[in-house]
Amino acid sequence: MQVPQIVKTDDGSFTLYNSTLKEHYHSTFGAIQESEHVFIRSGLESIANPGKLLSVLEIGFGTGLNALLSLIWAEQNKQYINYLGVEAFPITPVLAGQLNYPDILEIDSKVFLKMHTSSGVTEKLSEYFQFVVHSNLFADENFPSDRFDVVFFDAFSPDIQPELWTEEVFRKIAVSMKRGGVLTTYSTKGIVKRALKAAGFKIEKLPGPPGKREILRAVLSE
Repeated sequence: MQVPQIVKTDDGSFTLYNSTLKEHYHSTFGAIQESEHVFIRSGLESIANPGKLLSVLEIGFGTGLNALLSLIWAEQNKQYINYLGVEAFPITPVLAGQLNYPDILEIDSKVFLKMHTSSGVTEKLSEYFQFVVHSNLFADENFPSDRFDVVFFDAFSPDIQPELWTEEVFRKIAVSMKRGGVLTTYSTKGIVKRALKAAGFKIEKLPGPPGKREILRAVLSE
C-alpha cells in the first residue's frame, strides 16, 4: 500500500488520501470540523457524565484526530475517558508528525505523536485521558463484554470496506457495549442502517457537517 498523501481541507486542517483505495480519511470540507460534529458533539456529548469514567472504542483509528479531539474534550469537561483505538494499517509517526492538528487545536504535538507510537500498552496521556491503540484487523480483535459507553465507527466507506459494515460486525460491537451505549458514524447508507437495526441498535439520523446532509447515531437497546 502506498504512503497516504496529505491533503488540506476547507477548514485548514489536513487529511490523508489513500490512493490505493481512492478515498480520503476525512471530509475534504473540513477534517476537524467533521470529526467534532460526528464523533464529539453527536457521540461523546450525548452521553457525557463528568466525574465518572467513560470507555470509548474507535474502529478505524486512522490519523488519530478523533482521539486527539476526545482528549481535549475530556480535559475541558473533566470527563475521565479510557480510549481504545483499533487500526489495521496504522500511519507512521513521521507522517503523523506532518499533520497540523496540534497547531490548529493548540495542544502539545508530543501528546499527539504518543498516540502514534503506542506499543499496545495503555498510557495516561493526561489526568483525564487513558489511551491505547491496537494494530489489529477487526476480525482478530477480542473485545471485552459490556465495556464501552461510546463507539466511533470510522472505517473507510461501505463501498470500499463492505466487510466492516455488516450485521456480524455490529453484533460483535454490540456485545462489547453497555446497554444504552451510543455508536456514531458518518455513513447513512441503507445497508448500514439495516445492519445496525438487525444487531439491536435503535438508529436516528442527525444533521451532518458541511458537505454531508446527514449522519447516524445508534443507541444500543436496553
